[in-house]
Amino acid sequence: MWYSIFKAVFSGAIIAIVSEVAKRSPALGALIVSLPIISILAMIWLWHDTDGDFERIALHSQATFWFVLPSLPMFLVLPYLLRSGVHFYWSMALSCLLTIILYFLMIFILKRFGLNLL
Repeated sequence: MWYSIFKAVFSGAIIAIVSEVAKRSPALGALIVSLPIISILAMIWLWHDTDGDFERIALHSQATFWFVLPSLPMFLVLPYLLRSGVHFYWSMALSCLLTIILYFLMIFILKRFGLNLL
């Protein structure tokens, strides 16, 4: 129980720190967020939680790579929509919807090539 609480607090603290840094410097906040900190933490927690199941971590890492690709357009669409005058929450919703569509497309395409992510 304490281990789960520690993981949640530690992981949440990183998000809070990035949020505070981004208030002062959006570029520095973006740099920190672009680092695979959450992925690294997830793999560390997974390593401990699965008693060192390296195959599970390898699969997790590989799937993360493929799922990052369809999320990248969001970071171009969101600023475009915001600068075009679309309200923040609509811009965020449309960007997330695009990402979800691209996730499903990625899953469909990769499955045709024999790579099943789910």
